[in-house]
Amino acid sequence: MIKKVPNPIDQHVGGRVRIRRVLTGMSQEKLGEALGLTFQQVQKYEKGTNRIGASRLQQIASILGVAISFFFEGLPAEAAGRIGASDEGDTSQVIEFLSTTEGLQLNKAFARIKDPKVRRRVVDLVSTLSHEDAA
Repeated sequence: MIKKVPNPIDQHVGGRVRIRRVLTGMSQEKLGEALGLTFQQVQKYEKGTNRIGASRLQQIASILGVAISFFFEGLPAEAAGRIGASDEGDTSQVIEFLSTTEGLQLNKAFARIKDPKVRRRVVDLVSTLSHEDAA
């Protein structure tokens, strides 16, 4: 039996659905209820196991308060059919990080910082700390 591997675009879109859902504080159950689905189906969408149709994606975008284009932001170049280097590894690492409790907390806290100079200093601090860990 050959195991079917999810399409990278379906995985990316599903990961973006998960990020937005979690950032809004919505559970899989609540999103499922709003869509008329079970939370298991939402899980399958988020993992990219099941492909999200266009009308369903429009519904999800409306429920989560984003444009459909949000789900395609950061799409790896190769998966999008463009020629050039792919940042698929970087994108999947970002999605994986934002799926963690710490990643979400850091992202929410950072988004509350309004002063661009302070935001820049936070990025510089984290970059410096990450370089120290690598050394």
